[in-house]
Amino acid sequence: MSRKTIITGTLILTTSNLITKCMGFFNRIFLSNTIGAEGIGLYQLILPIYGLAWSITSAGFTTTISSLTAQEHIRGQNGNIGRIVKQSVYLSLGISLLISMLLFFGAEKTATFLLKDSRTAHPLQLLAFAIPFMAIGSCLRGFFLGMQETMIPALSQVLEQAVRILTIYFLAGIFVPLGLTYACTAAVAGIFFGELLSCLFTVFNYYHFKRKHRFIRRPALSSVAAFSMIISMAAPLSASRISSSLLATMENLLIPRQLQLHGQNTAQALSTYGELTGMAMPLVLLPSACLMAASVSLVPEISEASAVKQDTRIHKTVSATFLFTAIIGFGAAALFAVFPREICYIVYNRPALGQVLFPLAFLCPFIYAQTTLHGLINGLGEQFFLFWNNIVSSLISIAVIWFFMPAYGIAAFLGGWFLSLLFTVISALYLLWLRTGAFPSLYNCFLKPMLAGAAAGLLIKYFIRISDPSKLLFLGSIIGMGLLYLFFLFLLGCLSKKDMNILFGKKIKG
Repeated sequence: MSRKTIITGTLILTTSNLITKCMGFFNRIFLSNTIGAEGIGLYQLILPIYGLAWSITSAGFTTTISSLTAQEHIRGQNGNIGRIVKQSVYLSLGISLLISMLLFFGAEKTATFLLKDSRTAHPLQLLAFAIPFMAIGSCLRGFFLGMQETMIPALSQVLEQAVRILTIYFLAGIFVPLGLTYACTAAVAGIFFGELLSCLFTVFNYYHFKRKHRFIRRPALSSVAAFSMIISMAAPLSASRISSSLLATMENLLIPRQLQLHGQNTAQALSTYGELTGMAMPLVLLPSACLMAASVSLVPEISEASAVKQDTRIHKTVSATFLFTAIIGFGAAALFAVFPREICYIVYNRPALGQVLFPLAFLCPFIYAQTTLHGLINGLGEQFFLFWNNIVSSLISIAVIWFFMPAYGIAAFLGGWFLSLLFTVISALYLLWLRTGAFPSLYNCFLKPMLAGAAAGLLIKYFIRISDPSKLLFLGSIIGMGLLYLFFLFLLGCLSKKDMNILFGKKIKG
């Protein structure tokens, strides 16, 4: 089987991410029109429980299987892959069944004491049945990602979202008239059937793939050794996801409270918090969709190269992907810094929100670099590093919010986020250098993209002044700025033919 290029897998996963995000957006519109704001509120209460269940049962196993599959495949030990996948599925399924039982029988207490709304009890009980299917599907998606067969995981995500929409569409007319509890249950039914059919689709393709490629070799790896490898990688990954989720929740609860200590009343604090986290931050994070896909694709790529000690391949992969990240990061930073008011006017019809978006623009290169670095480090099997790195990073942000937000308001949050990102990027780059000897060129990956982005942004800002922004003029401005940005990148020698070959398909030899 020929090795897929990073960019191919990234493009497939990025496309599926964008499709599912668009489908999810229209699904949310349909839900809001069907079950109303209060019904959406009940549904939103349940989603953190769903996310936590995924962190416990699935998140660590997906990356673990992806990395170990790539590692064993490059060594020609396909029999080991079957043992690793089977044991991972059994472990994940066992944990998910335990979580499902706890959630099903503890739904009343969870709804009453944790979510503070008893109407979520029945939807939580239905959600419990979706967790085992989510676990199995996530494990097998990890296998396909490790084999660099990204089409199956991509299609399973699209299928899951499509089934959710269709389920809610057909059940809404029956359940919504019965009250909000049943309306919310119909929405959760979409999650259940989505996970069920996505799981069945992935299982079918897994067995078909095994038969087609004759993965029937006897494993050289013992059951105990396979179990040890899985646990040593999955445990810190899962712990990292769970701790990150809990710390992020703590951070989100602190922000409105500390804004009130800054002098805002409750309504103002919630409004500022909503503008920052619900409106401005999603815009900043939107261009990172392709980098998240690249981060997933990097895990098997680096795992393969590391397993057979192909240092040259690792160096080239690190350089090319970090350059790709820097180009997107500084391009996005320039766009959000030059057109913050215009973007917020076009998207939200609120040009004043540009005051919140503008400072976030300067964090883009660090946000995107963090995403790529985590993919590289996952591929090297440094899960314990990521666990402690995420904890320290979150604690830095929480400490700044706690001590400085009462005095400096939202500026303290931005400062804390910057410090946490800076810590993450520097420490990750240091570890990457220690493990591989690879270090991205700061001249090519920092200075040149920054100069190109600044030059393109200043020229567009000088020649095009949008006093009353229209979508057509704004679109033309973005295209013009993008072309100028690429021109300056080539002019400065930031992009070379060698880089383009690595990024767009030439096989990296070790």
